[in-house]
Amino acid sequence: MGIMNGNPQDEPIHAGEVFHLWSHLLGTKAYLVALQVFSNHSGDHDLKVLIEDLMENCVKQEEQQVEAVLKENGIRLPPAPPDRPNVSTEDIPAGARFNDPEIAALLARDISGSNVLASYIMGIAIREDIRSMFGDFLTQKAEYADKLATIMKQKGWLILPPLNLK
Repeated sequence: MGIMNGNPQDEPIHAGEVFHLWSHLLGTKAYLVALQVFSNHSGDHDLKVLIEDLMENCVKQEEQQVEAVLKENGIRLPPAPPDRPNVSTEDIPAGARFNDPEIAALLARDISGSNVLASYIMGIAIREDIRSMFGDFLTQKAEYADKLATIMKQKGWLILPPLNLK
């Protein structure tokens, strides 16, 4: 019997898993603050609902799950930036405010990048529980990407690249 047999939680995590779990958690903590800023800046009801849902039912859950794995393995957690206060969209000067199409584009980029990273971590992870956890993250973010794409199409915010009609 080797050390990699049996219950995945009893198996050690390798340096690559530690680095990527820790880095993912650091990025997730920063992303939660960015989502708070986006929520403050958004004037569109549908986009604001999506942002709040993404924060509460996806990103915060990722944060908690990755934190739990790191704590179980005795890894020091990364620092979290301070939360942003809630402000009214009207209190943000027009020249300093993100527009809704810009927010949607940034969210689309962030979700796509997050899914690439999740699939990479799945590829380097040896522990089944870590691979499965990031597979769940990828699946959930893909659902949010679909919801966001629908909103962007409905609002006319989706910018298409040149079409090849040949």
